[in-house]
Amino acid sequence: MSGATSNKLLGLWAAEKLGLAGADAEAYSNGLAMDALDPERNDVFSKIRKDFENAGVVESREQFLDVLNEILLKAGEPTHHEGGGIDAAAVSIKKKLTSGP
Repeated sequence: MSGATSNKLLGLWAAEKLGLAGADAEAYSNGLAMDALDPERNDVFSKIRKDFENAGVVESREQFLDVLNEILLKAGEPTHHEGGGIDAAAVSIKKKLTSGP
């Protein structure tokens, strides 16, 4: 799964938490998917956390990490690609989630 794909799936989950549906949820998740392709904006965890804070949505780091792992498992992707590389977006998010505040 590419970083863009995992970001899109993560974005759909976040959109639901934010109360977005339909075209608004798609636009939100598509924006996160595109952010994965831009080195200047690929910090998806920080974007979602900021959006959650602004909307009053409470999710712990552990809950967020559980969702990320579930997304990767549902997609049947253990975060390794054919070339042996690790999905950089997933690793980046996991590092941010497991590091201190």
